[in-house]
Amino acid sequence: MEMHFKIFRFDPETDREPYYRDYVVATEPRERILDCLNRIKWEQDGTLGYRMSCAHGVCGSDGMRINGVCGLACQKLVKDYQGSEILLEPLPHFRILKDLVVDMEEFLDRVKAMQPYLLASTPPPERERLQGPEERRKVEDVIRCILCGSCTGACPAMDENPEYVGPAALVWAYRYLFDSRDGQYTERLKAADHPNAVWSCKNYFECTRVCPKGIPVTKSINLMKREINKVFGEKGPSS
Repeated sequence: MEMHFKIFRFDPETDREPYYRDYVVATEPRERILDCLNRIKWEQDGTLGYRMSCAHGVCGSDGMRINGVCGLACQKLVKDYQGSEILLEPLPHFRILKDLVVDMEEFLDRVKAMQPYLLASTPPPERERLQGPEERRKVEDVIRCILCGSCTGACPAMDENPEYVGPAALVWAYRYLFDSRDGQYTERLKAADHPNAVWSCKNYFECTRVCPKGIPVTKSINLMKREINKVFGEKGPSS
């Protein structure tokens, strides 16, 4: 079978403005969008730019917008798009480096601002810091985040507030806020209690819909809002 692709193209070093290029690919229903991209690059147009690494939904490097929905090209099957043209575009809210390749630095800096690592308040034990099954269960959903950027690309609140740290950063904030081994609970809660943090989330749920790992992103952000109101008092967005 043949599938028609329309792919966003833009090289800031040579192009004045973005454009779209059409490709036709011979493929099978159970092949992935990433397989088709590889075939285009290897057999038709070696100038096409996109990222890939593991190709199995683990690394998160091939995030893009597919027919208007953010996701991973390695997880989307051709059979789910039969009968329609497949439109491939870069993730929104990211600076374009080339074609489908976007700059992840600012995105990762916002995650780093949430201090995504354990900050224990006690000296290191002789072995590991222990965590029971119930304590682990509090964070087991969010630890699946692979930093693909799909949630941030899909989030309408990023258009409303470009300074919003974004849903991915808040997933990592949640992960350590509720980690029983961490010792910076109050400090982490204060960092989340900011107009550009949890209070920028307007419950669009787009982040949850597109997450390739099925993380309940919006629910996690709302649980942090609830925790803030419980600890600091009911107040809504902080000033």
